[in-house]
Amino acid sequence: MENLKITELIGRAPWREAVTYRHTWPHEYVLSHKDDQRELIELVCCRLRAGEGVKATFFGRPNTYLFIGDYKYWLMTHWDSINLDREHDYVLNRAHLYRDRRDFVIQEGDSGRREAYPHKPATSG
Repeated sequence: MENLKITELIGRAPWREAVTYRHTWPHEYVLSHKDDQRELIELVCCRLRAGEGVKATFFGRPNTYLFIGDYKYWLMTHWDSINLDREHDYVLNRAHLYRDRRDFVIQEGDSGRREAYPHKPATSG
């Protein structure tokens, strides 16, 4: 039932393009208060607390990612620090999966866009 709820909320969320990374690593985001996405962010936090996330680094910065459908999701604030009762806006990001669930290895020419994926797959050593 929770899977149906989270996918329903994801489908209704007003995702917007992260303009800053439009040409380097395209993704979308929503905000907890401004976009009224507290329930969605709470469900993502619950799943991360339950251990469903995958730890990885992105350009050397550690984070935990959640995979749902064709997207990977991540928070800009650690889920244990999020307090949705506060008037602070928390950010939930998502990026389309273009390779597989291990698409965290970044190599030259790898921009995050499907059409720019390097011909030789990266190896995570």
